[in-house]
Amino acid sequence: MKAFSDLRDKATQAVSGKPQQSEDDHQSLATLLSREERAELSLLISQTTEEMRRDLTKVFDYRPPVTAKPQPKEDEQKAIDLSKLTLNDAGSTVSTTDQTDAQVKDDQEQQQQPEEVVSTPESKALRSSALAFFDTWADSVTLRVGEVINSRDHAEQSKDHSQTKALADQPAQIQFHPTSREKHIAEKTRDVYSAVDTPLARMSHLERSTILNALLLLLLSLESYRSHSRTLLIRLAVSLHITPAELTKMETETAFGLLTAAAKMDASSQTAKAQEKTAASRSWKIGVAGVAGAALIGITGGLAAPFLAAGVGTLMGGLGLGATAAAGYLGALAGNAVLVGGLFGAYGARMTSRSMDRFSKEVDDFAFLPVNGSLEDAEEVQKKRRRLRLTIGITGWLSEDEQVTVPWRVFGEGGEPFALRWELQALKDLGSALKDFVMSQAWSQIKKEVIKRTVLAALYSAVMAPLAIKKVIRYVDSPFGIAKGRAMKAGEVLADAIIERVQGERPVSLVGMSLGARVVYSCLLTLAKREAFGLVENVVIMGGALPSDEEAWRAMRSVVSGRLINVYSSQDYILAFLYRTTSAQIGAAGVEAIEGVSGVENYDMSEQVPGHLAYMTRTGRILEHVGWEDIDEEVLKKQETLNQQVDAEAKEDQEKGEEPEKAFVQASAAA
Repeated sequence: MKAFSDLRDKATQAVSGKPQQSEDDHQSLATLLSREERAELSLLISQTTEEMRRDLTKVFDYRPPVTAKPQPKEDEQKAIDLSKLTLNDAGSTVSTTDQTDAQVKDDQEQQQQPEEVVSTPESKALRSSALAFFDTWADSVTLRVGEVINSRDHAEQSKDHSQTKALADQPAQIQFHPTSREKHIAEKTRDVYSAVDTPLARMSHLERSTILNALLLLLLSLESYRSHSRTLLIRLAVSLHITPAELTKMETETAFGLLTAAAKMDASSQTAKAQEKTAASRSWKIGVAGVAGAALIGITGGLAAPFLAAGVGTLMGGLGLGATAAAGYLGALAGNAVLVGGLFGAYGARMTSRSMDRFSKEVDDFAFLPVNGSLEDAEEVQKKRRRLRLTIGITGWLSEDEQVTVPWRVFGEGGEPFALRWELQALKDLGSALKDFVMSQAWSQIKKEVIKRTVLAALYSAVMAPLAIKKVIRYVDSPFGIAKGRAMKAGEVLADAIIERVQGERPVSLVGMSLGARVVYSCLLTLAKREAFGLVENVVIMGGALPSDEEAWRAMRSVVSGRLINVYSSQDYILAFLYRTTSAQIGAAGVEAIEGVSGVENYDMSEQVPGHLAYMTRTGRILEHVGWEDIDEEVLKKQETLNQQVDAEAKEDQEKGEEPEKAFVQASAAA
């Protein structure tokens, strides 16, 4: 918390009306970089945006090579464990046809060649719109950076070698030192995004940090923090050998600086009334509670630019930028509290009456809940939680009301964490049915059928089932079907909330499990249908109760600027059974990899997630495995302590011949 204390001291001093000026006040990219280095920076940004564009076109134009699946030899068939078979297998027996080495080699070479996608008219239209949006955004970035780097003021200045030497000679304790987990995240990020070779990477650490910090401010000066902008910064960080954790620290300090400076302004009586009117109109009946952040910033009728610029600039000066340069890079945002408020969701961001009327009749419950703290917390406390980006976790079934937020407490505070509460009663009904279903004797028989049968046979015809099993199927199938349908409606409402900037002009990352993942699926498809790009940064689907259809995932990928991750488990027999008994689709994302869509990352967590109900307590383990940026390490340790106990109990149950899923039922309630 010392960092925040230092930030508060600087901000208070800067907005007191007597900001301290120093000889370093005008330090900027012009004094940090030579003309040649500024040209290299322009080239780096251009190459990175071009790489982003190529990745986007690959989504629509090429199917990536399918991972080869090894075929067991004839003498190995008897050793196959049926419980390890995925639902993609042709059946409980395996073909005994031997392949020669030459045939295997030919097959592998053929699989390594990407195929061209045969696009539908809808896909072509989506591709065109996505690229048009991207090009407009990229042009605005190029223009804004060019205005600064090639400005007359910068052209007349030359590199100040004393400044660069001072940065390079800073003591080690001033530099950012990532933890071991943050280093692991940085390695994962480098695996996802390849670095662009640039001579700027050979500068000192604090010089590179200053460059990235300046680019963050320049992108914010576009008056919205698009998800594309955030993804660009991550890619640039990779090329400059800066960890994502350090970028997050810059974002946190910038958010605090903007809010602190803006909050010091005196609100006029007229604007205060306008604020009250806006707040009242935003209290729409399906309860998007997350907009309470609007109360954080005093809206001002005037622009107190000197105070705001000095406050933000002073905070940014710690990494080599002077206050004047920092405020200049922020542009109008540095002197306009209304723009600052809009960035964080304080002004004009509300669901339209048309949206309310369309969905409130079909969605009974919908709200954003802060994962840490409460909406009733004091304004100063809430202000400390504000960030330049959001993370929203969405649960898929409930035993208790508190489980809306419990799995997502593992979220770190780099992205302001929220949990989405949706259709509470439907999810509690489903949780109760799942608990009874897993504890029943019928589940043991059904599970055996799911394991040994083919995909089509796994539909398990009710005609074949004994009467006792028919009753159990109907008992759990009804609440699952109801919640599954409502998840689609909740996803449309979520998309509306994101499009209407309920949470401001900030990038959103979504993490959903089970039917919560289906909410994310519906949201992304709605965003694609409405051509709403630049809003969603990263997405994680866990045990998704949604189809593995290529066309749908291609549309989803088009509206996600960062990472789209599918986490699945071939041991998830509950999802395999329930999803296939209520859906016409053959494949389910929660039990298999998504093939044929470029840019989708698949993580097989079968060993870590031995059953559908295990997801409730293993969100932290999964997020750490996939390289998620923001994780609360203390909460992760608590989750892992509980998981170790659950694993031991599940093993004991299995040795007794009982279903291990029973341990997960008890664990989810204990969580």
